[in-house]
Order: sequence, then C-alpha cells, then structure tokens
Amino acid sequence: MDLEINKLESAIEAILFTMGDSVELGKIAYAIGHDDETTRKLIHQLMDKYDQEDRGIRVIELENSYQMCTKKEMYDYLIRVAKQPKKYALTDVLLETLSIIAYKQPVTKLDIEKIRGVKTDHAVNKLVEYELVCEKGRLDAPGRPILFGTTEEFLRKFSIHSLEDLPTIEAEEVETLKTQAEEEIQLKLDL
Repeated sequence: MDLEINKLESAIEAILFTMGDSVELGKIAYAIGHDDETTRKLIHQLMDKYDQEDRGIRVIELENSYQMCTKKEMYDYLIRVAKQPKKYALTDVLLETLSIIAYKQPVTKLDIEKIRGVKTDHAVNKLVEYELVCEKGRLDAPGRPILFGTTEEFLRKFSIHSLEDLPTIEAEEVETLKTQAEEEIQLKLDL
C-alpha cells in the first residue's frame, strides 16, 4: 500500500513541478486515476511531508488548485543565484487600489475612482502589469467598461488560499474610519 501511495505522490509531484503554474484538483485527480477527495488527501500528505522534512519547496493551495513553489525561507539563497530577481514595490496608492479591487470585485475603474476620489488609470495599469489584477469581463452598461478582479498571483503574493480569507472590517471600525476621515476633511477646509 505504501508503495502505491509513494507512486501516486511522485506522480502528483511530477505534475506540479512540470506544470509550474497551479493545477486544478480535478485535472490532477484525472491524471492519477482517483477521485477528487482521495487526490486532495494525497496532496495534503505530500504537503505535510515537505513541512516535516524541512524541504526547500512546498505545495500551496489556491482556490481548489495546487502549485509547487519555493519556501519563503529560501529567498536569500535564490537571490545569490538570480542576481536581480523580479521585484516590484507596491506603493500606498497601489495597495489602496488593490484593496478596493480585492474587496469590491468585479469592479470598474469608475467605481474605484469614486471610492478613491482620484484617477486610477496608472495604478490599475501597474497592478495589471504586476499580474495582481486582470480583466474579469465587461459591465453590461453604456461603453461596456472593463471589470477588474484579482488573480491567482494576488493570492500567492499575499499567502491566502481564497478571497474568503481576506480580513474583514467590523462595523464599528468602519464608523471610526468615517469619523476620522470627516474630521480630517474638516481640518483641511478650516485651513
């Protein structure tokens, strides 16, 4: 039995390594000839093995898909090999825009601009370039504006499994933030 489990785990490992990007659970199950639940258990056993053996790689889950990736602790070693790894900075403007998209998606640029109070073309374009945001369709309205939403890369970068894992803001916190914003606006108006 252990021989069969090892063989299946090896097959899953090979699939995830070769594909590079995330692979849907159903596709992995089909490839190894088992049902989704058995495949999920095998993947989680593999994930546990990587953690227990303190390996340099791990398997992560992204909305019912799985991907093999490097552990964060190995980053320093990778930098020594890849002299200039692709890295980008998320400014406050980009983070604010990304937050709006993450919580309100699918959302148009106009909706984002109504919340932020300023143009968002540059911020949205940068987030698309960084592959954190993508087009999710078009709104059925005049002009058919583009709807934006987050990507799997967003989930990976922020180490969350799904959008349901995003932190929630309590109603009291929202009221406090509104009050603070109103006070700040009034201060600016008084000056």
